[in-house]
Amino acid sequence: MSAVKALVLNASLKNSGETSNTEGLAEKVVEILQKEGAETEIISLSDYHIPYGISADLGEGDEWPGIFEKVKAADIVLIGTPLWLGEKSSLSSIAIERLYGSSSETNEKGQSIFYNKVGGVIITGNEDGAKHAAASVLYGMSNIGFVIPPNADAYWVGEAGPGPSYLEQEGEENEFTQKHIKMLAYNTLHLARFFKENPIPAVGNTINE
Repeated sequence: MSAVKALVLNASLKNSGETSNTEGLAEKVVEILQKEGAETEIISLSDYHIPYGISADLGEGDEWPGIFEKVKAADIVLIGTPLWLGEKSSLSSIAIERLYGSSSETNEKGQSIFYNKVGGVIITGNEDGAKHAAASVLYGMSNIGFVIPPNADAYWVGEAGPGPSYLEQEGEENEFTQKHIKMLAYNTLHLARFFKENPIPAVGNTINE
């Protein structure tokens, strides 16, 4: 069986040259996946020109199509987002909308191109909103064809009000977050391996039926 490929779409509003708490948490998930033999990549979406819209390719310098090729090649796709005003980032919304714009594409069985891919979410921020953001991201992914395993959200949030976030406050030492990092990594990996050997049958779920 070929190695599982895992892709993290980091929807932080910071560029890759800046310290990203969301990427810091994502790297902990990636460490486990790599240890278990998965091929991994983290993409900072803020480094790319990704216009908003519900389309596979919006032209005029749109860099989403190149990212989408990596999505199609991946077995696991994790969306990482910070929290702003209790919500997922605007960039994570754009990523989900662009994924939705390609949901009519099909695999060799006529199913959505996202069938047999496993999804999850990584969240950092201050105050509350992690569960709300996770619900929004995971529903969006499930609705277009991704499979969501149990406990597919790893998150860390700080105290109420402005203050240090995941990296500054040594969030990697938080036992709850550590537990959810492990559950996210191992559960997505298990299902990805399962679907590589046992893909979802094309009965009752092809797009053009």
